[in-house]
Amino acid sequence: MPHHRITAVIIEDEKPAARKLVRLLADLPDVDLVATLHSVEEGLTWFRKNPSPQLIFADIVLGDGLSFDIFEGVPVSSFIIYTTAFDQYTLKAFKLNSIDYLLKPITPEDLEVAVAKYRSFLPSSHQPVPEVKSLIQEEKPRLSRLLVKVGYNLKIVPTPEIACFWTENKMVYLQTAERAFPTDFTLDELQDSLEEKKFFRVNRQFIINSDFIENIHTSPVYKVQLRHQPEAEITVSRERVRDFKDWLSN
Repeated sequence: MPHHRITAVIIEDEKPAARKLVRLLADLPDVDLVATLHSVEEGLTWFRKNPSPQLIFADIVLGDGLSFDIFEGVPVSSFIIYTTAFDQYTLKAFKLNSIDYLLKPITPEDLEVAVAKYRSFLPSSHQPVPEVKSLIQEEKPRLSRLLVKVGYNLKIVPTPEIACFWTENKMVYLQTAERAFPTDFTLDELQDSLEEKKFFRVNRQFIINSDFIENIHTSPVYKVQLRHQPEAEITVSRERVRDFKDWLSN
């Protein structure tokens, strides 16, 4: 039985990557590419004037922002397959209609599997497609590196190099041996996506990395000293002390 045809849009700011994805999609049966967009601004304009395609292939980091900015700016009912060189946005991607997440360079096999996954969500009869988010199972990705801005540059920070995360004035920062960097995450998002054996939320303001613990004071309250922040003592909230001790012993 032939597949139903799929309308698709590509969002990719790197022209060579966009051309490669166009070629890969051309080799797939029944996929009709209706637009290739290169920026957040172009995406917002296009989606305001056109009906949502069935499937979107979206790079995350674009020249003028993140593709998330498009989907948060206009109502889009499409399924989304994110394509990126960075894995730090996985958690947010799965909150925004994502059904798959392809790390570059994308292979034909990866693409075929992702499109097949999309087809698996489609009803076998002519029933309307259910709400996208109701079809997507909860995923719990793990961050291995983060992308941070340093002026007009981007820097990759592997998570093993991060001593802690903390929040100040509604901004979340990470601390390395070099310096602190602002991030785009909340502590709740980080708590759900960091390696549990290494990172622990000690209170409402701090998540710490066990590899950087220098000393632990236990009286009258638990306080942690970290390398690279010897002057700061981080208090473990009373309700977290038992979990903290269990975490240290695992």
